[in-house]
Amino acid sequence: MNLSNNFTLEELTHSEVAERKNLDNTPNASEVANLTRLAALLEQVRTLLNKPIMINSGFRSKPVNDSVGSKDTSQHRLGCAADIRVPGMTPKQVVEACLASDIPFDQIIEEFGSWTHISVPNATSDKPRRQALIIDKAGTRNFV
Repeated sequence: MNLSNNFTLEELTHSEVAERKNLDNTPNASEVANLTRLAALLEQVRTLLNKPIMINSGFRSKPVNDSVGSKDTSQHRLGCAADIRVPGMTPKQVVEACLASDIPFDQIIEEFGSWTHISVPNATSDKPRRQALIIDKAGTRNFV
């Protein structure tokens, strides 16, 4: 099922952990609506960067989220976040490009120098925070 021109429900819910451990990773209607908003945001990032976006992780059901050791408050649980890679760009470059744009992301994180986490607000009524962070072995801090 297409959520946007370039992103499908399948790629935003695919989980190797779910497959390996036989865990259900099926989103409910509310989570699919959030994934649709997320796909629209990813389209804006794709247009900005003029490059394809590879999805590492999108929606995570509670069992999948628990299995990867993430917190229950993760935006992935709601279908509001994706971890992405952009061929030919570092996560730092992706964050910098998004910060220099007017893309209405809620949060963007350079994670371990390996991928970029990007999200939409948890509710349609919430204003995007445009919060930028770095997470690595040294901990969590503001992106500068």
